[in-house]
Amino acid sequence: MTSRRVPAERDLVEPGPDRPLTILVDGEPVTGTAGQTIAGVLLGAGRREWRTTREGGAPRGVFCGIGVCFDCLVEVNGLRDVRACLRRARGGDVVTRQGGDVGRDPEVTA
Repeated sequence: MTSRRVPAERDLVEPGPDRPLTILVDGEPVTGTAGQTIAGVLLGAGRREWRTTREGGAPRGVFCGIGVCFDCLVEVNGLRDVRACLRRARGGDVVTRQGGDVGRDPEVTA
């Protein structure tokens, strides 16, 4: 089996016009298109990492892209541990990097 391109004049899929949206990421406006996931908006803006690990602070972003690995966790509108690859972006969303011990209670041990 081989893949081939469909000539534009025979392509039956005609997407509608893009509907832009803006989200705030760590206080900075980032633009995307309606229907994109938060991870898609971030990747489209050139951001490849938006979380760090608890141990060592290693950078993380999208790894699996299907919600299995949890590498893409962010805080969205005050809710922590949101998988950016699964959550569709909505105009006005406030997204915050998540990482290390940010937001963890120092009295609680893992």
